[in-house]
Amino acid sequence: MTTSLLSPKYQIVIPKEVRKSLRLQPGQKLQVVAKDGHVELRPILVPEQLIGYLKGAKPLVFEREADRLI
Repeated sequence: MTTSLLSPKYQIVIPKEVRKSLRLQPGQKLQVVAKDGHVELRPILVPEQLIGYLKGAKPLVFEREADRLI
């Protein structure tokens, strides 16, 4: 686990290995969420970053309800 220090201006530096694993870029927007006493940073992805995001994912299997006759 890596740690980061909160500056007097309430800023943090995201460690390099985390930035690389999430492919974060300078200027990228992050959503900040307080959840159960924790802070979550969620990258806001632009459409270009979503290309191929689900590649290799299993297709969703669902069953429709039988048509009802009235």
